[in-house]
Amino acid sequence: MRILITGGAGFIGSHLCERLLSEGREVICLDNFFTGRKVNIEHLMDDHRFELVRHDITEPILLEVDQIYNLACPASPIHYQFNPIKTVKTNVLGVTHMLGLAKRVKARILQASTSEVYGDPAEHPQTESYSGNVNPIGLRACYDEGKRVAETLMMDYHRQGGVDTRIVRIFNTYGERMLENDGRVVSNFIVQALRGEELTVYGTGEQTRSFCYVSDLVDGMIKLMAADAEDIHLPVNMGNPGEFTINELAAEVGKTTGREIKIKYLPLPQDDPKQRKPDITRARALLGWQPKVPLAEGLKKTVDYFASVVGKGAAS
Repeated sequence: MRILITGGAGFIGSHLCERLLSEGREVICLDNFFTGRKVNIEHLMDDHRFELVRHDITEPILLEVDQIYNLACPASPIHYQFNPIKTVKTNVLGVTHMLGLAKRVKARILQASTSEVYGDPAEHPQTESYSGNVNPIGLRACYDEGKRVAETLMMDYHRQGGVDTRIVRIFNTYGERMLENDGRVVSNFIVQALRGEELTVYGTGEQTRSFCYVSDLVDGMIKLMAADAEDIHLPVNMGNPGEFTINELAAEVGKTTGREIKIKYLPLPQDDPKQRKPDITRARALLGWQPKVPLAEGLKKTVDYFASVVGKGAAS
């Protein structure tokens, strides 16, 4: 089994590379290193089954592979808003190129979509049948709408071209190898706490999120790629249905880091969701999957990781 992972040097991608190699697969890690880092995959470089290719999926590429995990796209607001046109191109041109490759070599392809396709949801928790509440001209639209178009392309290539597709809608995921400066709430809070800074909370902090540890997500993605069912091509939510307010997360980070927490409240950004919680009924029924790692345990591992890199430049 020869597997291509685009965005393979990123946070989630590097964990996926590592897991698939441990299962005896051949892995091609493709990344343009906009947010991916070589340090994430350098421990894999001596494995003869691992290959690193520097490439941007907005440009075509031809490879002989059996499966494709398409994770290539900046996933935090700081990074995807840095160059919104590039973000849209990655989600549209990039996915088109990967689907064309999958069709050409008859590979199964999994698209890493996102809970952001639901926008600021009017349905809670969010089921896969909910069509979302997204602002198509807002600051987040390059990512939200880009991922929605990517899902459209996946379904159309499947229906029209017979491509064997999978779509996973990823909810907030955290763990080792997150970027120190990516602006996501878990990494932000941990880094600020370790530095003795005030924790930045946007809005009142009563908005909710659900936090899935990275190993659980990787388990789910591999299960989805391996599964066969009549409706396997339709989207599948993956995340931890445990729901926490941002203020509760801040308290948990304080407990885990052993630091006294002070909070600085700032205005809520445009289109920031007020509630975010996955309904994972479909993942349970289809794959027998549900997350296993509780927040306290996952935070401990993540804090230990950041404690080893904060201030050393390794996570920048």
